[in-house]
Amino acid sequence: MITSKQNKTYKLYLSLKLKKYRDLHGLFLVYGTHQIEAAKKHGCLQEILTSNPEKEGTLYDQSLLDEFQQAETFFDQIGVCKKIIHPIISHRILVLDDVQDPDNVGALIRSAAAFGFLHIVLSPQSADLYNEKTIRASKGSIFDCYVERKPLKEELLEFKKQGFQVYYADAHDEGTITISDKMVLILGNEGHGISQELKLLSDQAVHIETRRVESLNVSVAGAIIMHAWRIL
Repeated sequence: MITSKQNKTYKLYLSLKLKKYRDLHGLFLVYGTHQIEAAKKHGCLQEILTSNPEKEGTLYDQSLLDEFQQAETFFDQIGVCKKIIHPIISHRILVLDDVQDPDNVGALIRSAAAFGFLHIVLSPQSADLYNEKTIRASKGSIFDCYVERKPLKEELLEFKKQGFQVYYADAHDEGTITISDKMVLILGNEGHGISQELKLLSDQAVHIETRRVESLNVSVAGAIIMHAWRIL
């Protein structure tokens, strides 16, 4: 059993609660059986930490495992995972332009996995994929999708060269949508929407008609559009 806060492995794993150390070490944390099993299935799991001697994993003193907790629910198993990217060719691509709430990013990744948008591109200013809230909101779907973080202008130009139709979601702009084999959906920042530069690179806007409210939460709007354009 690991009992000392001076243990080097404990200190390394605990530091993974912070983005700069996740980036430095190429590791991140997942919580609970479901996420651990998903990580194991995709070959990302490095080690399991537990305070329960009846469960799989390296045994840690309860007081040490308490330090890892980041949600109201206590988890007695925590997975340490390697950042491994599994490229996936998808004819539906989701692009997030500075979506900053990790709950929104995680929920969108979950919907993307459900509706066949298996390639996701995050802008440099979008929420961290490996934030605990992002992973929790995705319900483990981060392991089912090919998620990369890149400057969006260059990526969109490349997608257009590959024959993708590029659409951006907007509460006001409307366009004519033609369902095609290869489609990109851009969703924008919660407060400012999509940058003008990306709008100019797009083929059309997509608009969801609403009553009594001006716009929808980005994760709700994204789920509706992805369902309409789904590939199952």
